[in-house]
Amino acid sequence: MNFLEQIISLDKEIFLFFNGQYSSWGDCFWWNFTHLKTWIPALVILVIYTINKLRKDGIFVFFSIILTILLADQIASGILKPLVERLRPTHDPTIKNLVHIVNNYRGGLYGFVSSHASNTFGLATLFCLLFKHRFFRFTIISWATLTAYSRIYLGVHFPLDILCGAIVGIISAMISYFLLKRFRPQVFCYDQSESNQYLKYINLNVVSFSFFIIGTIIALM
Repeated sequence: MNFLEQIISLDKEIFLFFNGQYSSWGDCFWWNFTHLKTWIPALVILVIYTINKLRKDGIFVFFSIILTILLADQIASGILKPLVERLRPTHDPTIKNLVHIVNNYRGGLYGFVSSHASNTFGLATLFCLLFKHRFFRFTIISWATLTAYSRIYLGVHFPLDILCGAIVGIISAMISYFLLKRFRPQVFCYDQSESNQYLKYINLNVVSFSFFIIGTIIALM
């Protein structure tokens, strides 16, 4: 067995361990948690709040968010999945009969890399770069991490799908952030009184968004 085969074998073992930690409560919770519709209200609130407080600069931040999602999703689903063609656990003939499946959901044929992981980690990374509030950073990274875990729980992604998807998302966010900083440096001009007031106001009030996420998670329970 070569090194790559060893990595793939270990990846499957780790997947089966975490996928095997299921319960009726977990099935309901992670099924709701993984869906984007659960988080649309919180994300919309954050985006609208940002645009409103940064005014015209907020539009450029909005486009950076869109660019991050486009890059992350297209690299994951448009390039890597059809290029690598790694079967999802639910379609892998070597383990598919051992996979815990929720609501008969099996996903598409290929799963490397996870577009859920790339999109959520892309958004989380971009917001962490934009906002310096520690609690907010902790919350949104936790959100991305738990969303990634939900894909393993539901049986549609291996851990390596998640890890590499997260890397794709982080790189996508850094590209968007670099372009924003390069072409719209006003967003980051803390020395300008007007921008400074907006950014400080966002940093102080972004805690409310953090609590909104926590409240949504608790509501799902």
